[in-house]
Amino acid sequence: MCDVLDISRARSDSTSSTASQSTSGRMILRQRIAQLLTCLEDLSSDDEANEEVSRTLDEAFHLCGRYTNKESFRLHMVTWNVGTAEPPADVRSLLQLDSHLTTDLYVIGLQEVNAAPVRYVSDLIYEDSWSRLLMDTLAPNGYVKVTSVRMQGLLLLLFAKQVHLPFIRDIQSTYTRTGLFGYWGNKGGVSVRFSFYGHLLCFLNCHLAAHMNYALQRMDEFEYILDTQDFDLYNTPHVLDHKVVFWFGDLNFRIADHGMHFLRSSINNGRFNLLWGKDQLTMMKKNEPLLQEFEEGPLCFKPTFKFDRFSETYDTSGKKRKPAWTDRILWRIKSKAIENDGSGSIASSADDEDDEYLVKVIQDMYTCDVSYGISDHKPVIGTFRLEMRKKVDTPLVTLTAEGLWSADEDATLTYTIMETFEASTWDWIGLYKIGFRSPSDYISFAWVKDDEVTANGEVVTIIISKDELPLLAGDYVLGYYSSNMQSLIASSPTFQILQSERAMMEGLIPENINGFEK
Repeated sequence: MCDVLDISRARSDSTSSTASQSTSGRMILRQRIAQLLTCLEDLSSDDEANEEVSRTLDEAFHLCGRYTNKESFRLHMVTWNVGTAEPPADVRSLLQLDSHLTTDLYVIGLQEVNAAPVRYVSDLIYEDSWSRLLMDTLAPNGYVKVTSVRMQGLLLLLFAKQVHLPFIRDIQSTYTRTGLFGYWGNKGGVSVRFSFYGHLLCFLNCHLAAHMNYALQRMDEFEYILDTQDFDLYNTPHVLDHKVVFWFGDLNFRIADHGMHFLRSSINNGRFNLLWGKDQLTMMKKNEPLLQEFEEGPLCFKPTFKFDRFSETYDTSGKKRKPAWTDRILWRIKSKAIENDGSGSIASSADDEDDEYLVKVIQDMYTCDVSYGISDHKPVIGTFRLEMRKKVDTPLVTLTAEGLWSADEDATLTYTIMETFEASTWDWIGLYKIGFRSPSDYISFAWVKDDEVTANGEVVTIIISKDELPLLAGDYVLGYYSSNMQSLIASSPTFQILQSERAMMEGLIPENINGFEK
């Protein structure tokens, strides 16, 4: 029997499992020491011996260091078919913001967001209600909306801790329609790809064909989405070219053959494993090589469809739809080979990557939150650790706010290009109040200098007019936005803007006379 909230951790590596790495490292280390001992017998002087000992130990320590210099980043994913409903008042539990563990990245995929014509046009001009709620909830906790992509009712959002923004680069998004023979976007897929500390990640949010008898069509749609989605990047032109791909959404696979009584009895008794064998996606994995490349944690939670709204009761309407795990989160490691490390975890390895830069995907939680009732689907949550050695750890640009800033006088900022990148005349530097929600949420901005070529290491100075500065005191940060990379590629240390004398003159703060506010 599965525990609904806690699962055996599923793990996959882009190069090799931890166990196989340690074994390989120890074997090579033993070989080096054996070679060293052989050399010691042949050497004739202490100087030669010392030199050979030093060289071999350096090699051994460098070899061992390659397997330990890794960092872990927490990824929180949500998929939810919201059934055209407005968002609930509070999504903190969905995002697990009260957890003692800090999340680095949030990726949220929604399906059936209200896309009525008037509403959809309004959402194109302004942020939709779901994006607003998520930004309002995450921004006070230090998360910034990096990007989003929408195709009618499909919405995919990426949030990151501010500290990671300079290392999220080359962001691109695309979408594929599969409804009405590819002419309508009520079904299909939206994706976002980016480089995270030099590692190439892609997230694909899908809403596939519904109903029990359309399992093969769902597979055809998935393959069509993969075939048609292109990115304008030489190293990752397609979804499956990325080192790690997360495929998630309302995939609409059903539980075949079992009758309603057996289904509900197994669910009520928590015996979910009795239903796995007839889950369409699980069954199709046996015959579809493409699906075999994807991994998924055990389905140790209630099927997430179909519920009566605002309840935890499965469909009581005349249709009496069978419960099903329609909402899923899977992942794929590029060019991997499945292996078992003996600990019960799932491991996968890639042959085409230097194991100095492995990426390990460890799933810590795979569950649903039945407390949300606005839709006939329950949201599914997956939390992961991405363990990797950073390929990139130097920002492309450094930014500094020089001297004291207030709206009483012009302010000075400087920036320095640290590494060559494809700059544009449309690049700009924004002034952001701490707690900002997205790159477009700036107080003011200045264009970077485009009338001269800036050399690496050269300090460039920009003057910000005092009229562009806020009058009241607060904590702020500067951010360099690259139009080519579609992201903030640099941010300054946090600094304070002082309260302006003009603030009192303009009545923004009360005048204090002899201790009393006037």
